[in-house]
Amino acid sequence: MSKRAVIVGNSDGIGLALTKRLLEGEWSVTGISRSGSSIDHSSYRHIVARVQDDEYPGAVESVLNESGSPDLCVYCAGIGELLDISDMRGEERIFRVNLMGMIRTVTRVIPAMAGKGSGHFIGISSVADEILSQEAPSYHASKAAFSNYLEGLALAVRPRGVYVTNVRFGFVDTKMAKADVKPFMMTVDKAVEHLLRCMEKKPVRYTAPGIVIPLVKLRSLMQRIKIM
Repeated sequence: MSKRAVIVGNSDGIGLALTKRLLEGEWSVTGISRSGSSIDHSSYRHIVARVQDDEYPGAVESVLNESGSPDLCVYCAGIGELLDISDMRGEERIFRVNLMGMIRTVTRVIPAMAGKGSGHFIGISSVADEILSQEAPSYHASKAAFSNYLEGLALAVRPRGVYVTNVRFGFVDTKMAKADVKPFMMTVDKAVEHLLRCMEKKPVRYTAPGIVIPLVKLRSLMQRIKIM
């Protein structure tokens, strides 16, 4: 019997590449994204839904009702925009997608996994969760809350046989990489390899590439000193 996965935010980028890899590995996959999918596979089902819309929780619940608790759920949805002081209405949308969309997902999926006594939830965050940003404060703050919540949740559900992994990527070659300088940029395929490793090891926190860890901590420390 094939394993079942739910991938949220898989119309392109990491989510799309991961979906294809899982299908090659004989998984049964349900994808949920804001647009249709180009994937045509007998073990794939696609649902069009935006994580910030009122209909989204019902879409997740319909998957659980029809297929049961998944063995794996990966939240790949995310957006990021530069701050526009003249029109800040877009700031709320960034939190709705990056943070609340994830929370609306785990609050449906995790209870089902806990009831079954098994399952793995992976959320894709960013090393931006440790860094202040005057250019994109909503993106960085949403990822800070994302990481903090998931890692705390991981500790809470581990005794129930459920694993939660917070994946903190640096720059990945997708439309999300909007900075002028993108050190240690990794390919989408490399990011998927890291996710497959997380599926095997099931850590609470996973940062890639590892070389950015000391650089991020140094930059964060310098920022904190500057604002004190």
